[in-house]
Amino acid sequence: MCRKSDNLSHTNVVRLCDEGLARYREALSKGPIDGDVPDCLVELGLMRPLAENPRIMGVVPPDIAVSEFCRPIERAILVQQQAVAAVREALSAAEDVYREEQGTASADIRLLHGEDVISAALQKSADACRTELLTAQPGGGRATALLSKALRRTLELSERHIRQRTLYQHSVRTHGPTLGYIEQVTAVGVEVRTLDELFDRLIIFDRKIAFIPDPRHDLKTTALTIEHPAIVHYLATVFDHAWQRAEPLSITQEQARPPLMTDETRRTVLRLMIEGHTDAAIAKRLGISARTVSTHIGRASEALNSKSRAQLAYALAQSRLLEDPLA
Repeated sequence: MCRKSDNLSHTNVVRLCDEGLARYREALSKGPIDGDVPDCLVELGLMRPLAENPRIMGVVPPDIAVSEFCRPIERAILVQQQAVAAVREALSAAEDVYREEQGTASADIRLLHGEDVISAALQKSADACRTELLTAQPGGGRATALLSKALRRTLELSERHIRQRTLYQHSVRTHGPTLGYIEQVTAVGVEVRTLDELFDRLIIFDRKIAFIPDPRHDLKTTALTIEHPAIVHYLATVFDHAWQRAEPLSITQEQARPPLMTDETRRTVLRLMIEGHTDAAIAKRLGISARTVSTHIGRASEALNSKSRAQLAYALAQSRLLEDPLA
């Protein structure tokens, strides 16, 4: 069969084969042909049976064949274009109402409801991204399903040479699935660093549009999109400052796991304990388990021979162990 698969457009394109060209040339020079001709000539409309004798195949000029062949395709395209125009017209009234109710001041900040809506908005921004993606992901290791979804988007952006920088908390250094994801994305140029503490989730595309959670609502099903230039600039600056303080994370064949940053994490746990935070609050803030928090505090108590947390706090103050070693 004279047919060629087109992987880009997912169509099955009819191809004019060598035999077909030869038979077409023969019919042009000698006149209508009696008998079978290659399928491609018939499918492309370059030859057709004569009305007075269906066994005889006559030649059709290429421009007429093109017109006949493409007419239903062009008609289908026109129908789809009309459908798109109708949808835009139908939604234009809603767009006017939406902008009127949102007001000019709040048009740069929108609240999105629903995981599907948020995902679609993120994909739209990713498709429009041209230079840079900044991401902060607090809370420790991420679910495998989320990592799989993020990987596809990350690789797509990497293919378009978009610079990508991601901040995690130190706790991801012990989370296998997240480390596997990080290994894949750093291999294509994504930069990853970790901090002990991290602000809320933040995604910024091209320093033009930002996505942040809204603490007034369910964090899993709502998000704020921000396009106000001053606010986006402020958020990007916060990210840049955190990036400068963060520790690079890379995974190599010689070093399957990155350094765990145990000492820095323990200092942060102890500092938060002294400030009066509960184990649960510390765990949530650092993206680790409450049991890990207790372990850090317990080992510090053993090292300083403290019998209570009050004694431990006093001993830490006397020892000056929590002072920044880089200060």
